[in-house]
Amino acid sequence: MPAITTPLQLALRYMEIFYGGCDLEKLAKLFSDNLQFEGPLYRFHSAAEYLQSLQRDPPSEMQYEIMQQFSNDTQACLIYRFHKPGFSTLMAQAFESKHNKLCKIYLIFDSKALT
Repeated sequence: MPAITTPLQLALRYMEIFYGGCDLEKLAKLFSDNLQFEGPLYRFHSAAEYLQSLQRDPPSEMQYEIMQQFSNDTQACLIYRFHKPGFSTLMAQAFESKHNKLCKIYLIFDSKALT
């Protein structure tokens, strides 16, 4: 596999791993140790914290369809349609990278859609 060198490549690889069975070992290689994750339901202050959460409650039966993607030298943003059996909603994730590692992830969606 070619080297991942841009924030957009990191973001797309994250999505591929997360939605493709969520191999935590592969995912961990994308993160800086001090990864900051924030979404409407969870907030984590380290890669270890985030990975432990995924280990306790692994994502399953999910798909996504990217609608828009944007990036610059340090950030990428993906807007996509999230699908899970019986549920679909629009989501956005903003990623920030430093030294070819993801250091911040912001997940944005209407959490009321889950109820």
